[in-house]
Amino acid sequence: MEEKTDPRRWSVVSQPGLAAVLLAASAVILFGIGTEFRAVKVWGYAPMAASLILAWTTADRSFARDLSVIAGALALISAISVEADISWTNILRMGIVLSAVVIGPFLVTRYWFKEKSIVYPRRHGQPWSKLEWGWLIFVVVVAWLVLPQYFFRTGVYLNWPAVTEWHEILRLFIGVNAVGLWDELFFICTVFALLRRHFDFWTANVLTTIIFVSFLWELGYRSIGPLLTIPFALVQAVIFTKTKSLPYTVTVHLIFDAIVFLTIVAAHHPQALPIFIGV
Repeated sequence: MEEKTDPRRWSVVSQPGLAAVLLAASAVILFGIGTEFRAVKVWGYAPMAASLILAWTTADRSFARDLSVIAGALALISAISVEADISWTNILRMGIVLSAVVIGPFLVTRYWFKEKSIVYPRRHGQPWSKLEWGWLIFVVVVAWLVLPQYFFRTGVYLNWPAVTEWHEILRLFIGVNAVGLWDELFFICTVFALLRRHFDFWTANVLTTIIFVSFLWELGYRSIGPLLTIPFALVQAVIFTKTKSLPYTVTVHLIFDAIVFLTIVAAHHPQALPIFIGV
C-alpha cells in the first residue's frame, strides 16, 4: 500500500529540517568549496552522514528513505568531476553517472518504495498559454542581454574549452544541452519532488536551489555566477509547479542554455561570432 505523507508536515526548524539542511550543506562543500579547495572536499561527506543519521532517527521512515535516495545520488555525482570537459572519455563517464542518478531514484521509489513520488508530467492536449509563450520570449531577451556580460566580463568562459573544430563545437552544444535536460530531471523532478513531499514549497525550493547552484559552481558558473543561477533555480521550480509540464520547464532551460552555448563560443572567438552587444 502506498504510504501517504503530508508535504507540509515538517518545518525547517525540526530534526528532519536539520537533516535536509545538513545534506544541502554537504553539497556546498562537495561541489562548491571542494572545487576551489580540493583537500576540503572529503569533509563534505561528514554533514551528509550526519543528515542520514538524523533522518533515520526520526519517526518518519518515508522522509528517511527519500533523503537517503538524494544523498546516495549526490555521493555518486561527487565521485566524478563535473567540470566542463568535452573529451569522449569524460562524456561517457558523466553520461553513465548522471543517467544513473536519474534512473536509479525513479526505479527505487517506484518499485521498491511503491510510491509515485517521482513523475514527469507532460500535460497532454493543453497548449501553452500566452503567459507561457511570453515567458519564453522574456527568457531569450534577458539571457541575451545578461549572459554575455557575465561570461565576458568575469572571464568564467575560460572554464569551458575553446572549441575550434566543428566536432568540438557540436560536442559542446550537445553537452551543454544534455546537462540542461538532466538538471530538470534530477534537481526538479527528483530532488525537489522528494523534498516537496516533506516540506512546504519554498523550503523545498531553497534547499534544492542550494544543491543545484553548488553543482553549477563546479560545472563552471563561478565568480558572481550564483547571482544568476540562484534566481534561475528558484524560478524553475515555480514554473514546474505552476505549469505541471516538464516539456515546458525543459524548453525554458534549453533556450537559456542555447544562449549559454553561443556566449561561450563567442567569448572564445569574438571575431568569428560577433552577435552580442556591449561586450
